[in-house]
Parts: sequence; C-alpha cells; structure tokens
Amino acid sequence: MLYREAGDFKTTYRDDGQTFPITLDRLGYYAILFVAVLIVPFVINDYWASAVLLPFLIYAIASIGLNILVGYAGQVSLGTGGFMAVGAYAVYKLMTAFPEVSVVIHILLAGGITALVGIAFGLPSLRIKGFYLAVATLAAQFFLVWLFNKVPWFYNYSASGQINAPERTVLGWAVTGPAASPSAKYLICLGFVIFAAWVARNLTRGMIGRKWMAIRDMDIAAEIIGVNPLSAKMTAFGVSSFFVGIAGALLFAVYLGAAEVTEAFGINKSFLVLFMVIIGGLGSIFGSFAGAAFLVLLPVLLKNVLVGVLGWPTDLAAHIELMIVGALIIFFLIVEPHGLARLWQLVKEKLRLWPFPH
Repeated sequence: MLYREAGDFKTTYRDDGQTFPITLDRLGYYAILFVAVLIVPFVINDYWASAVLLPFLIYAIASIGLNILVGYAGQVSLGTGGFMAVGAYAVYKLMTAFPEVSVVIHILLAGGITALVGIAFGLPSLRIKGFYLAVATLAAQFFLVWLFNKVPWFYNYSASGQINAPERTVLGWAVTGPAASPSAKYLICLGFVIFAAWVARNLTRGMIGRKWMAIRDMDIAAEIIGVNPLSAKMTAFGVSSFFVGIAGALLFAVYLGAAEVTEAFGINKSFLVLFMVIIGGLGSIFGSFAGAAFLVLLPVLLKNVLVGVLGWPTDLAAHIELMIVGALIIFFLIVEPHGLARLWQLVKEKLRLWPFPH
C-alpha cells in the first residue's frame, strides 16, 4: 500500500508531463542523487572506483548516446567503439595543445568533434537503413581504428603508439593523471552523467525526440506529415555521437589514463555498448543505466563469487563468467525482449495494484 498514485492530483500541464509523476518516484530520485553526490565521494576507495563506479558511469553515458540513435531514432550503429576513440584522441590532442584550458572544456569539445564525425558517417542513413546501415557504421569502426593506428600525428609521434593523459585539475583537484583521487574521478564522471541524462531526457520529450520516434516508427509516413528526414537523422547521429565522444574522452582521460586504440576501442567495445542498450531497453533513459549496471556489475560479482568464495582458478572463472553472462543475456531477451526497463515498469505497475488483484 506504499506505492500509490492516490492523492497525486495534477492541476497544470507541467505537472502532468513531468518525468516522475508519482511522489514516491521523485523522492527515490532525490534520495539516489543525495547518496551519489554527498555520501559516495566520502566513502569511495580505489577498488570501488576502478572496478564498479567509474566503468558504470562512463558506459551509462555511452549507452544513453547509442540509445538515442538506436532506440529513439531507429538507426542501427555498430561503430560506437570508433566514435569513442574519436572522443579519446580529440581530448588527448586538446589537452596537450592547450594545457591552460580546463579539462571539462576539452571533454565537451571532444564530444563536439565526435558529433561532427558522427554526422559525416551518418550521411549514408539517408539512403540505406537496417542491415546495410549497420554494415556502413561497422566500416566506420574499422576505418577510425585504422586511422588512429596509422597516422602518428594523432598520438603525437609516440614510439609506442600509445596516448597518455597528462595531469589536469578542476577547481584545484586533480581529475586525470596518477595524482587524481578516486573521489575526484568519480565526481567529474557523475557530473557528466547527470548532464547527459538531463539533456537526453529533455530532448527525447520535446519536438526533436518526437521527430526521431516518427522516423523510427515509419519514416515514409513521418516525411509525409512534415518531418524532415535529413535533419532528424543527422541530429540523432550528432547528439548520439556527442555523448559517445564524451564517454570515450572520460574513459581515456579519467579512467584508463593511457590507451592504445586497438585494445581500448576495438569492435568488442561497440558490441558491449550495443548489448547494454538492448538488455537495458531500447528507447529508455533508465534502460541505458540498467543495461550499463547489468554488464558492469555482473562480471564483478561473478568474479568475486567464483574466485574469492569458491576458489576456482582465475582463467577458468573468466571463461565461466563469459558463459554465464551470455546465458543471462539470452534469458533476458527471451523473457522480456523490451529489456530491463520494461521489467521495472511491470514491477511498478504490480506495486500500484498490490495487494488487490485488479
């Protein structure tokens, strides 16, 4: 009897269209923000930052970006790893060329550069779609990885071909480099996650988001009623690539500290983010967070159980972990093809009615 809509009366259109119409949902959202901003930074340590929280936050941004393109606009993309590499190499060049500028500005500019690259590679979507568009974006993935490997200018002519993030500070706190504390890394990633979720939510609720969904549902009918396919698809590719570029910049500069494009941004990265979107739920901001949490937290949990509790060899546990994660992905897709977001929605609908049968 706790989760109820009774008493939540709406008297304005603004109240009726808010993201969390139920009071308990809003309270839960504020509680999560309070814990994330004011409690976690004081208790976080190196293990929780490197193994759980930083990967979750960074991949959540990448999932939001890809979900805008695949879930809301219906444009299939397999080039996420390559676009993350664009963000990483862009922020590296900006950090080394303009050391006096804030790294926050560099990360945002890296997202803008990635947006331009994404729009360029999204142009084929005007003529092709479905499987053919997926192959075109897959070609972008391989081309971008090849480009960053073969052109020494991108890695400043380093002999190893690797890029290393120089130390940069925000408000006097080091957020990149070996001197950066776990709490500082966590807070800058959290800030970008909140920014990405807020922007994405408002875009998808407005006119731009409705254009994306019209193109996704039936592009010919959308064009007949006045939706411009060029602007709708290009904005989807641009906004999606912007968020993915920010995720790539954070992955390199804040989380990894050093990266080599083939290892850090290969095709496996593209599939990982795509699986997060599919498992979490297409066309759902919450689903992006749920999918990222599922594929980041589950392997850590399985490793701790198989190695730490059961004492299995590390190599055997790694293979068993892949098998279990793959089986769970198949299970979730069979049980609920619309992802974890739909399961959470069903749970909330059941709680609204409990303990009554109807």
